[in-house]
Amino acid sequence: MRLPAAVRERVAAVHGGAGLSERLRLYDGWAACYEQDVAALEYRAPHLAAASLAFAFPAPPAEARLLDVACGTGVVARELHRRGFRCLHGVDGSAGMLERARSTGLYQELRQCVLGREPLPAPAEHYDAVTVVGALGEGQVPSAAVPELLRVTKAGGFLCLTTRSNPSNLRYKAELEAVLEELERQGAWQKVLAQEVERWEKATSEEESTQGTGYISGVVYVYRKCPVPPPEEG
Repeated sequence: MRLPAAVRERVAAVHGGAGLSERLRLYDGWAACYEQDVAALEYRAPHLAAASLAFAFPAPPAEARLLDVACGTGVVARELHRRGFRCLHGVDGSAGMLERARSTGLYQELRQCVLGREPLPAPAEHYDAVTVVGALGEGQVPSAAVPELLRVTKAGGFLCLTTRSNPSNLRYKAELEAVLEELERQGAWQKVLAQEVERWEKATSEEESTQGTGYISGVVYVYRKCPVPPPEEG
């Protein structure tokens, strides 16, 4: 079934070339119908990310402190809560999205923050896990912000990131993967998984569709932060 025109238009608007203030205004306006729209899109990233993170955790996650970056209305938090995560903090650039997230009652703390423009409101090595689901893409959070995610993650903690593989996001995806691989080469983290998913969400146009399926593909990455090696003696 084709996506309603209004859904296609809202998705296109927030992924377009608008400046930051205009994009935040669009997200504020989208908050009221965001969850209906992602349901219409059959958007699987929140479910896949939460499942991947829960699989990676070596122990029951109820005590784990987790930061949901670009948390939106709390769609990812609901999936994490189903898998036993209880200590959830969230940040988002949109006040409208945060208001909806607050109404879920799933977060212990919510703060407004535009990742890529300002540091995350947390001390170093504060979280057992960090998620960024949906915001790593063209015109959204820059790939250069990934080290800031690492900064607030504890040694041995997990980072779960997602991005889309549709044609208009391929340049960004290549830039992101170059950053991910360089951090791994430097010994900052180790890859736990990189899962390519064909039916990530419905395509908003024929040009974006993967081989005429009507869907776009995407990928889930999970990394584990490496301990900082002790300084060499002498």
